[in-house]
Amino acid sequence: MPHLKVTPFDPSIIEQKLEKSTMMTMVAKALTRDDSLIGIEHAGEEFLLQLKPDEKAYLLKYDKVTRPLKVNLLKEALDVVSKELNLEILSSNIATSNSKPALSSEYFKKIEDFENITYPKEKVSVEVGFGSGRHLLHQAKKNPDTLYIGLEIHTPSAQQVLKQIELQELDNIWVVNYDARLFLEMLPSNICEQIFVHFPVPWDKKPQRRVISPSFLEESMRILRKGGRLELRTDSDKYFWYALETFFSLPKVEVEVRKNEALEVTSKYEARWLRQEKDIYDVYVKCTQKSEDKQVDIDFNFIDVKYTQEIENRLAKKALVFDGYFIHFERVYKISEQRLLIKCAFGSFDRPEHKYILLEENTCRYFVSAPVKTTVNFHAHQKLGEQLMFAKGVTDV
Repeated sequence: MPHLKVTPFDPSIIEQKLEKSTMMTMVAKALTRDDSLIGIEHAGEEFLLQLKPDEKAYLLKYDKVTRPLKVNLLKEALDVVSKELNLEILSSNIATSNSKPALSSEYFKKIEDFENITYPKEKVSVEVGFGSGRHLLHQAKKNPDTLYIGLEIHTPSAQQVLKQIELQELDNIWVVNYDARLFLEMLPSNICEQIFVHFPVPWDKKPQRRVISPSFLEESMRILRKGGRLELRTDSDKYFWYALETFFSLPKVEVEVRKNEALEVTSKYEARWLRQEKDIYDVYVKCTQKSEDKQVDIDFNFIDVKYTQEIENRLAKKALVFDGYFIHFERVYKISEQRLLIKCAFGSFDRPEHKYILLEENTCRYFVSAPVKTTVNFHAHQKLGEQLMFAKGVTDV
């Protein structure tokens, strides 16, 4: 990713240059380390640059939490900031290019997109963990009237499928680089025809990480139309029996089990397992009733939270763990006497959110954007607010 190495300089000149800068909006100094954050507004986007001092050279780079999708915006910002600060560059990789950034495609969708999205097809199906994408691509070609949403947390696999979508000129696949257990919450009720979960990681030693779970099953039944079905395919005996137990926990359910059924398309791993004569199980769970529309009432505003003197010294130093989620105030940056940037991690243990909270004299908000509207994030947000109020209240008492 883009960065500059520059000759050491006095960071105080950043504040001196803010008023006349074309991009820089603020500078925040870490309380417990030497690094700083520089606020940037460029091409309609807000993000941060990170300055990390060292005796031999200072590193000016992108900030992972707020980086924009378009890498060229980062490169342009680094170039402008280095010129406005009159920095002596020792090494650089900010030459701009016309190449697409990773995962850049009209068929790549961010989780935030689903807060307000229009579906181009009447029918929708979901595949969880599509891997090489053979099954996903096959289904899309076979059923052009259906939109297939492919979920895959392995970025290289997602990139390869995006390439194949363009090469095969398909218009009915969306790729989402996100955890399926959280993603399903973003879909409307009764929208799906099928949900495919083929060969999920068994996680025998960490069963809490399995895709199939009571909460996943509940969300699956909500988003499936009446008559739609969830399809699990696995070569793991333990996962098969665990899944059956989970599926039969529903008060009313139709479950069909098949063994060693041949599909029209198989992955290279499945072909290997078949050569080894391993058993492969298929479990189909049919949705038997229509679900009510999901009512989303999630507000990520901080009510009555504001900066009070020395609040930064009273924030919890360690991660706080709750039932199914956590919150952690990772680092505090001082902007001015009554302004802080607080770097936080929170939400799901396996797919946490990373955000900054901008705490000012009269307001408090996420910088630069609010979390994804999932239930687990909302619970974590409420705890963040409680902790900030608690730290504030010590002074108010």
